[in-house]
Amino acid sequence: MTSLPQVAPRVAKLTALSIGVALLATACGGSSTPTSSGSGSASGSASGQAAGISCPAPSASGGASSSAAAAGSVPPATTTTETALKIGSLLPTTGSLAFLGPPEIAGVNLGIKEINDAGGVLGKPVEVIHRDSGDTKTDIATQSTSALLGQGVSAIIGAASSGVSKTVINQITGAGVIQFSPANTSPDFTTWDDKGLYWRTAPSDVLQGKVLGNYMTTCGAQTVGMIVLNDAYGTGLAKNIQSAVEAAGGKVVAQELFNEGDSQFSSQVDKVLAAKPDAIALITFDQAKSIVPLMTGKGIKPTQIFMVDGNMSDYSKDFKPGTLKGAQGTIPGTFAKDDFKKKLLAIDPALKDYSYAGESYDAVNLIALASEAAKSTKGVEIAKQLKAVSEGGEKCNNFASCVTLLRNGKDIDYDGQSGPVTFSDAGDPTEAYIGIYEFQDDNTYKPVKEEFGKL
Repeated sequence: MTSLPQVAPRVAKLTALSIGVALLATACGGSSTPTSSGSGSASGSASGQAAGISCPAPSASGGASSSAAAAGSVPPATTTTETALKIGSLLPTTGSLAFLGPPEIAGVNLGIKEINDAGGVLGKPVEVIHRDSGDTKTDIATQSTSALLGQGVSAIIGAASSGVSKTVINQITGAGVIQFSPANTSPDFTTWDDKGLYWRTAPSDVLQGKVLGNYMTTCGAQTVGMIVLNDAYGTGLAKNIQSAVEAAGGKVVAQELFNEGDSQFSSQVDKVLAAKPDAIALITFDQAKSIVPLMTGKGIKPTQIFMVDGNMSDYSKDFKPGTLKGAQGTIPGTFAKDDFKKKLLAIDPALKDYSYAGESYDAVNLIALASEAAKSTKGVEIAKQLKAVSEGGEKCNNFASCVTLLRNGKDIDYDGQSGPVTFSDAGDPTEAYIGIYEFQDDNTYKPVKEEFGKL
């Protein structure tokens, strides 16, 4: 996979990165994490018996709540614009991450609908244009970005893949347009020279890696093997998983790489299994459809398999029942609550996964609110207000309630469907939830618990 070179940081920041991860509702007692009345625990067991793996039982979890706001009560805009806010999306409908496209696009469309139901931004309805990002095997993202920029968008939501974003970030931010990813997790973007125009609602893989690595050792894994996609996402996540495993006293005994576009994985599977790890971290995209049967066919039990956001999907039509029963994995963000799912299903009744829907919805709302705060639909001006609307003011979690506060002269602190959103100067979330999920007999997954961490 080809990546653009990383260039100088936009500000002097992050001389050191420290993380505090607090497990919600554990024997450690209370924590300072946000709480809500939403249900976030699974009813199924999270334990497995293979190779000494026995994970902690599910527990109640906190997370983002969903609030209802009366759109009809929103006061009119105090400043209006001649140029409507236009948002593009660069999300996958083809390629190895195509399964993430539907929930992300639904999150964007739900955000746009609610904003326009509340009267739009600066007196005009928000316009949205969707384009496919493809994956790194194609040039679709570059072509789509050129088309979006040519249509005068102020912000582009996407890409989902960190590797894809690296191919277009300079093109987008160089045009004075915001790039706002709901799913990029590569730590490389923290120090990218993006002119203050790159933002994301997904936390860096530093956090997901720490959570997953710690969780595997909590489940009793003393040795870990990894099969890793050789790109910015895969190798970055693997590095942070290994650090967490080793910090907890475990050892990574095998790590095998593969490249995007590869279709044969027997060599990687055989080498990892030869090391006889207690647990295997599968850091892939949809290549998991080929790798999982190879592992289970050689005696690996699903309870030994730990997956990540790139491959947490509905496999009910891909595998025989029970193939993944007891396998677990992580997805950044809090669990999608039932009322939010209902709203998403009204947008797209065919949805089966909800990964990054909340992050996409939040990206739309944050851009719209920052546009209101800036009294402008220009990307550069909107970017200057994104951090301000995410911190320090009165809490609110949807466009109608937040814009009402703004138009009444109040400072706001937007916390959304993905959890609390507070940006660093680098455009990264400084705090986030990581959800842990377990696969059921039908090869779909359910939530087990959430961990809250600060970066």
